[in-house]
Amino acid sequence: MDHLATLRRMGLFDARVPRYTSYPPATAFSAGIGAEFQRDSLAALDPAVPVSVYLHIPFCERLCWFCACATQGTSTLKPVENYIRVVKAELALLAQQLPAGIRMGQMHWGGGTPTILPPDMIRDLAQAVMDVIPPAGDFSFSVEIDPTLVDDAKIAMLADMGMTRASIGIQDFAPDVQAAIGREQSFATTQACVDSLRAAGIGSLNADLVYGLPHQTEAKFADTIAQVRRLDPDRIALFGYAHVPNFSKRQKLIPDAALPKEEDRYALAQQAARAFDAAGYLPIGIDHFGKPADSLTKAMQQGRLRRNFQGYTDDSCPSLIGIGASAISQYDGGYVQNAAATAAYIARITAGDLAGHRGYAMGPQDRLRAQAISMLMCDFEIDLALLDQHPLAAILAPVHRAVLDQFAGMVVQKGDRIRILPQGRPLTRIIANAYDGSGAVAARYSQAS
Repeated sequence: MDHLATLRRMGLFDARVPRYTSYPPATAFSAGIGAEFQRDSLAALDPAVPVSVYLHIPFCERLCWFCACATQGTSTLKPVENYIRVVKAELALLAQQLPAGIRMGQMHWGGGTPTILPPDMIRDLAQAVMDVIPPAGDFSFSVEIDPTLVDDAKIAMLADMGMTRASIGIQDFAPDVQAAIGREQSFATTQACVDSLRAAGIGSLNADLVYGLPHQTEAKFADTIAQVRRLDPDRIALFGYAHVPNFSKRQKLIPDAALPKEEDRYALAQQAARAFDAAGYLPIGIDHFGKPADSLTKAMQQGRLRRNFQGYTDDSCPSLIGIGASAISQYDGGYVQNAAATAAYIARITAGDLAGHRGYAMGPQDRLRAQAISMLMCDFEIDLALLDQHPLAAILAPVHRAVLDQFAGMVVQKGDRIRILPQGRPLTRIIANAYDGSGAVAARYSQAS
């Protein structure tokens, strides 16, 4: 049986499973975990250990149809200005709960479109965060950037406020693909953004690409890949498009018939991986590629690669504080998500309470499963000796046996390690799903391919 047929038999082209940016996935969160859990978790933080911060800007001047993020369109800055005032109020509430002396190791601004903010608002917001959680000595600051909504002045301000890495949204350069997803963006515009970032001294650039978009073909995607290589990013994220129109209503504007078939999606992903390998990038996890000197590549090589709500990261901070509408925080005891709708978030903060409205409290079994899934997603193997240190490790023994049987030829056991072979790595999310005890609902997730 050829390799493609084996992957088909093992479910690659049928399965819908989580991306496992967390365990359990956010679909397992419940309303029973909210602001009280948030307060207790913040107060329990060790001030000697830096935290990470994620700040969500939910606004866009245009709404890309393929996007399933919590965003909203605006043609003026008025709602953005009001939102920033509320974020600053949330920061004041957080300051009342945080232990004295807490420091920030990393900060990430996502969206939406963070670069919708003009320079003065960028400065004001960044300073507001740093006034509450001052940067640690090795602080890093990354920002998601829309090349069509940024200029030299915004980039200069972000650099002045400490930005060290920029993540540039590209998706695809083919005009008909861009038209089908509501995101027109020329190569010239993107090149100008890259040039401005480099001129401002930003030392790490990430490019985001998406495969599985409407009207994509291998020939057109080859052109996109060649253009990305001309931009010379330090790392590349290659995501599979998640078509979930029942969850993200705007995706109904994308006709199902225009989407590549499952095996064509897989071919696009493999095509990109080969091209990046030829260009000297190293594969990182299931969907990233980095130059040898990139910090994420080094983290992978040194066994420090982690996974959080932004994907793969070299962030060593054990806790993540989410700020803004829909932002998710991760603490030792579990997760809590702020109210997702901007209006609901504003109402909670304006009422004087924290915005946490759903979450998950981790139990011992959750921690065990999370550890196994993280090993698979980051390292493509489970270290049984390390896992066996957990008092409940025995409950996963039947899962180990089932995985070795079900994915024979793709997964092997060598000594005290269960390892996904290179040819089986496209199945990683499906294999990780075998360790998931959260009862994930398949209809809410994207294709495994």
